[in-house]
Amino acid sequence: MSGGTILLIGLIFLAVIALCLVSLRKDRGTRGSQPGTGFHTLRSDYNSGMGGGNSAEWQVPRDPQAYAKRFVPKEKSK
Repeated sequence: MSGGTILLIGLIFLAVIALCLVSLRKDRGTRGSQPGTGFHTLRSDYNSGMGGGNSAEWQVPRDPQAYAKRFVPKEKSK
């Protein structure tokens, strides 16, 4: 075998290994949550370490349509 053939086989081998690694690293889990009724409660706490900080809590609807309506301005005409 010539040097060019060995180099080509090596590059193909590395490409196959790279594709296998990429496919293994993909997150196969589901994202988000199941639609339903009620709300998700989200909390955010921040502490600066010098006596200051902030705490907030949001309620986000589980229903996709209700969630989308929050992004439409109230003055939007139908």
